[in-house]
Amino acid sequence: MGKKVIVRHKIWLENELGEGLLGDGKWELLKIIKKTGSLKLAIDEMGWAYRSTWDKLKTIEKRLGFKLTEKSRGGAGGGGQTQLTKEGLLLVAYFEQLHEQTNALLQKPIEVFYSKVKDIGF
Repeated sequence: MGKKVIVRHKIWLENELGEGLLGDGKWELLKIIKKTGSLKLAIDEMGWAYRSTWDKLKTIEKRLGFKLTEKSRGGAGGGGQTQLTKEGLLLVAYFEQLHEQTNALLQKPIEVFYSKVKDIGF
């Protein structure tokens, strides 16, 4: 094969009813909100539709039992700003840790996999 192969994985959390709570996409969205202070900029960067994303965030907040974001009024231009709540910041940080720990756990099985498949030209 000759080219480097990279293992990718996704993590998502569901409640006991199988309803989505947080996954890689919403985690990325929340990180962008944190960085930019703007829900609209984050949604635009993700390439998602504003209304459906807003609705999904509100649904997730309802399922979690706490708010992820809060809006505040902007300056003289009247623009709004979106910030993560304390709980939203913690959730983003904890999900980051979950990814780091999962990546570490997967490292050894990935190395074993590569050692086995190299003989077949993978």
